[in-house]
Amino acid sequence: MDVRALVFDVFGTVVDWRGGVAREAARLLGPDVDAAAFADAWRARYVPSMQRVRSGERPWVVLDALHRESLPAALAEVGVAGVPDDVADELVLAWHRLDPWPDVVPGLTRLRRSHLLAPLSNGGVRLSVDLARRGGLPWDAVLGAEVAGHYKPDPEVYDSAPRLLDLPPPAVCMVAAHDDDLAAARARGLRTAYVHRPGEFGGRVVPPATDPGADLSVGSLEELATALGC
Repeated sequence: MDVRALVFDVFGTVVDWRGGVAREAARLLGPDVDAAAFADAWRARYVPSMQRVRSGERPWVVLDALHRESLPAALAEVGVAGVPDDVADELVLAWHRLDPWPDVVPGLTRLRRSHLLAPLSNGGVRLSVDLARRGGLPWDAVLGAEVAGHYKPDPEVYDSAPRLLDLPPPAVCMVAAHDDDLAAARARGLRTAYVHRPGEFGGRVVPPATDPGADLSVGSLEELATALGC
């Protein structure tokens, strides 16, 4: 692929959202709560909460606000009737404290030698910056939902990347562990690379090993770097 920029889905592709949220839940909610089940319950509300914004049912808000709104229902699902506001605020910040998969930093470091790199995430700008600082993610820019004022898979998010990077869409490659994200990017003219993340959902859901529609299917960002000659 002759591409000059790579833009990345973040939750699940770059960072381990389930492990990080469960870790913070165990710290904040105590040993009597099933922290992994709580992480799954909260994540299950992720797409429906964004859909309310995408459909126009509610005005635009950043993902932190949506996470805060869906938190009580996720807690109730694991038997927690409620938490003080300061604990709720700390739980929302769990999404800012996620760790990258082991291959991510070395892979991004290699890719950055010859490509512009940026997240194209549904997370807000501050969340993306916090993840980068925590995990040492070498982004050249922060792009995504808050920058575009839309949530993926709205086309405006994918259109924003080549526009802001001053590149034609085929010179930008969307990298993600989710085939629906990649399909939406391809519909806007971006190239695509699928990353297999079998541990994203803790084994509850086994993703396909490849995406036949993608330009590349790889098992890690280091493998992606090799495929792109980095």
